[in-house]
Amino acid sequence: MLVSAPARVKAIGQVLSKAREQLYDCKLVTGKLTAILQSADEHVRSLKKQSTFLSQLAAKTIPNAIHCFSMRLTIEYYLLPPEKRKFPRSENLEDPNLYHYALFSDNVLAASVVVNSAVTNSKDSSKHVFHLVTDKLNFGAMNMWFLLNPPGKATIHVENVDEFKWLNSSYCPVLRQLESAAMKEYYFKAGHPTKLSSSASNLKYRNPKYLSMLNHLRFYLPQVYPKLNKILFLDDDIVVQKDLTGLWSVDLHGKVNGAVETCGESFHRFDKYLNFTNPHIARNFDPNACGWAYGMNIFDLKEWKRRDITGIYHKWQNMNEDRVLWKLGTLPPGLITFYGLTHPLEKSWHVLGLGYSPTIGRSEIENAAVIHYNGNMKPWLELAMTRYRSYWIKYIKYDHPYLRTCKLSE
Repeated sequence: MLVSAPARVKAIGQVLSKAREQLYDCKLVTGKLTAILQSADEHVRSLKKQSTFLSQLAAKTIPNAIHCFSMRLTIEYYLLPPEKRKFPRSENLEDPNLYHYALFSDNVLAASVVVNSAVTNSKDSSKHVFHLVTDKLNFGAMNMWFLLNPPGKATIHVENVDEFKWLNSSYCPVLRQLESAAMKEYYFKAGHPTKLSSSASNLKYRNPKYLSMLNHLRFYLPQVYPKLNKILFLDDDIVVQKDLTGLWSVDLHGKVNGAVETCGESFHRFDKYLNFTNPHIARNFDPNACGWAYGMNIFDLKEWKRRDITGIYHKWQNMNEDRVLWKLGTLPPGLITFYGLTHPLEKSWHVLGLGYSPTIGRSEIENAAVIHYNGNMKPWLELAMTRYRSYWIKYIKYDHPYLRTCKLSE
């Protein structure tokens, strides 16, 4: 039966009416979905801020077990008679023909891993000399650990940075700045982020390590070790996996600092660390210059003294009193101080990122002479990345009575 024209028009009208209703519903649903997405996005941003705050907070803390470990060692050290507090082979401390390491740390467990791994993988430990500097709080513990656990035939010496009388505010710009009212305000003002709801974007710059001269002592190596010609600087969050003696014979081509470069990505160039809107920075440095890593650096101390590297550091540190050239830390002033004076080392000497990057390949790690847990996820913290932790814990003596008593375990 043929459908009449009016019936067809009526049917089309009904379809259009339903279509209008569906279109209205789609707009409503789209609006609701957009609102939900915006709310979810805000929630994600809030969670990221909280995550940043918590990770920075965790990175600043010392686990109770490590604190217990240090305190027990400290008590034992000060119960020792003075004549039993001395290390053997002190005659090696100023012998420029030996292989000298500088390690500045307030973490006894971490320092023990650095020394133990370096000695274990050395071809002849008797030629290696470890110069440890710590603070007065950890001085007894650091001494006691290595008195109880001597590093093979290697020489070791522990000093207290607070006893370096020459390192005072009249000589050192950082110390003078730390004593200023503005810096105290920056670090200790009660209104700074202390809870999850606060902004945590600059929390990392208030890490206590920036207040410690142990962090800045790397700019005074010739003053600390005036009789040495070369020294290998090591951070306390590294593990040595191969014999490092070859570094002392690397030709630095007249440079002062031998270091692995980190400019495989654009964000590891100078413009990542320095404020190039400032004319002093823009006039003197290339924003695309290659960054390099602290953590394993071979320093020519004779060339250092000849070029007055510490004086260059002082000049720029004085210019940065109001933190307009860079924020805080030692890498930015290091990049400035050793600008044009850094010789790039082959990358397998020093592999970085085990404290923040989950994508470092096993072969790259295992072929490295030194691996570095730079970042927040330190291997002694619970937030350490499990896949990298085994490279660190293999150098800890977990059967030691002090470690067992303090419940330090794998």
